[in-house]
Amino acid sequence: MRCLKTTLALAIAAASTATLAAESEPRIEEEVVVTASRTEKPLSAIPNTVTLIDQQELASQMAATSDLSTILGNLIPSFSPSRQKMTSSGESLRGRKPLYLIDGVPQSNPLRNGGRDGHTIDPLVLERVEVIHGANAIHGMGASGGIINLITRTPSEEFQQSVRVETALQTEDMGESAGYNGSYSVSGKVDAVDVLASFTYRNSGVGYDANGEIVGFDNTQGDTMDSETTNAFIKTGYSWDDQRMQLTINRYLVEGNNNWLSVDGDISEGIATTAIKAPVPGDAPSNEVTTANLQYTNEDLFGHKLRAQIFSQDFAGTYGGGAFATFQDPAYGEDIFDQSQNNSEKRGLKLTLIKDDIAGSAISLAYGVDLLQDETWQQLVQTGRAWVPPTKYKSSAPYLQAEFSGIDKLTITAGLRHERSELDVDDFTTLASYGSQFVEGGNPEFSETLGNIGATYALAEGLRIYANYSEGFSMPDVGRVLRGINQPGLSAESFLELEPILTQNHELGLDFNNEQFGAQIALYSSDSNFGQRLALGSDGVYSVKREKTDIDGAEMRGQWFATETDTLEVRYAYTKGRYDSDQDGKVDTDLDGRNISPNRVNLSWARNWTEDFSTRLQANWLLDRDFENSTGEVTTEFDGYATIDASAQLKALGGEFALGLQNLTNEDYFTYYSQTAGNDVRNFKGLGRSVNLSYSKVF
Repeated sequence: MRCLKTTLALAIAAASTATLAAESEPRIEEEVVVTASRTEKPLSAIPNTVTLIDQQELASQMAATSDLSTILGNLIPSFSPSRQKMTSSGESLRGRKPLYLIDGVPQSNPLRNGGRDGHTIDPLVLERVEVIHGANAIHGMGASGGIINLITRTPSEEFQQSVRVETALQTEDMGESAGYNGSYSVSGKVDAVDVLASFTYRNSGVGYDANGEIVGFDNTQGDTMDSETTNAFIKTGYSWDDQRMQLTINRYLVEGNNNWLSVDGDISEGIATTAIKAPVPGDAPSNEVTTANLQYTNEDLFGHKLRAQIFSQDFAGTYGGGAFATFQDPAYGEDIFDQSQNNSEKRGLKLTLIKDDIAGSAISLAYGVDLLQDETWQQLVQTGRAWVPPTKYKSSAPYLQAEFSGIDKLTITAGLRHERSELDVDDFTTLASYGSQFVEGGNPEFSETLGNIGATYALAEGLRIYANYSEGFSMPDVGRVLRGINQPGLSAESFLELEPILTQNHELGLDFNNEQFGAQIALYSSDSNFGQRLALGSDGVYSVKREKTDIDGAEMRGQWFATETDTLEVRYAYTKGRYDSDQDGKVDTDLDGRNISPNRVNLSWARNWTEDFSTRLQANWLLDRDFENSTGEVTTEFDGYATIDASAQLKALGGEFALGLQNLTNEDYFTYYSQTAGNDVRNFKGLGRSVNLSYSKVF
């Protein structure tokens, strides 16, 4: 709860110096956000940096790529560059892990973070994306870097069908690189019942770099190249009076074909990892995810609005195998081949009651309780051994959010959330490579009260300032910590590294909008006295380090409606993160590329040439960066690079054609992750120029 008064005082003091002006109609109607406050609120009332990606923006980005991480990076520069793989490990928002949601249902697996939470739904099912920047606890555990809420499509009022066909290829080898996609959906309403159902199938080819060489496959973490994806989605609802009941089910499966074997590169010699066509042993890497969400709303329940949600998510992520040293055990023979699978089963309830204008005052309340149970384990599927024992997390969290709007042009929000959590770990024995250590289980409990407070003030017409302080709560990667215990006599009950991560986020921002210009700038800090960092060991395996971490940064967005048909945008993000390497209470060493994103500039130009024809040109500049240790020595260098994408959309033949060109200039580069956190096995180059062509029709 530290700094609550300081941050609010800063917001009010800055606001009190302003003069007021009359309101006017903005060029674009203000959008409403539900992710930030658990209830519908206009952007001007939210004291956070919020990015909204609507269906039109999604369609424009998907003209060139179906990779959600790439789309997020194109529109949110403080989000790390995509790995261009099945894994999203190392992809962060403001230097910390974001919490992925689908319609409010958590998709991230913080108890055993396998880096697959960016691949749980096909983007074609999405209607919009709401991104809340910075740590907060409004949706529970896991949002230390922010929230990415993937909001699915809604049924149409009239009966309609839609179909989309798509192909993607590169000119180096059109046969091997060619991929294709088909999607069909039906939607409509009969009396009080509405329904939307869709099915999507993707078949992805291999990728080539700018020199025409095959981009290396990640046979262990998983690859989206040479893979097949299916997504089945249904949403149905029944509305009566001021009430609605809605059920959403999504079934997603992405699986590699195991046809390409990775060939190691050499970082010291600048040789990229490639691949040869050959069978890959073991089960193919895959993500298999089922999300179910039952929602009930009542607009007038004893003078309140009610939002109730019961959900589940079943996740199974299979990784590629090998005769890794970690998997060896004399009891199973020599040169043991094995591979792991992460499993997570979540069940939860979210209950929100909203009361506006209490007793005729300018105070509104949103309050309720969240319940969550998450059972996670990691097994070795070829030998049936347990790598991470079944770990059950239970939490109950009552919360209260208040909003005061009784002072002209000023809105103040404040809230509390009390987390009561229990971790249940059975007795277990680690793998032989860790010394077959017996670890006594236990039920460590945690209790924490988290606070947030913020204010937004209209300085003048179209100009507002906002400030906030918020606290986030998450667990460390419990599975990675438990499985790596190599000392005798330890117990889950007293193991220090299982303590939760508390993150304090401070933010000060300024928004400006008029008929021709829009701009936003935000300064933030994100601090954790006992944070989490992934560190590469001498055995090539990453382990969890619990250390003090401080992250500071700035974000800037500018939009110019240059003409009636032309829109220019610029986005910039600066991030600086450090950690305490010697445990003296002071941060002294730079966080590396696995833990923090690069500084980046994104530019775009969109033009509507006619009512039926539009184009978009965008460029991403990742800026050079040096990473220093506590003595000031540069330990890692990142050589920045720039990529340019282009897309065009044409309405014709009763539908819409879309053409996308990714890496238009065929830039030759090693990815950000490869340069800053890679090794010879993962010294990947980025994709060269690729072409994507699609046709969609609604009828």
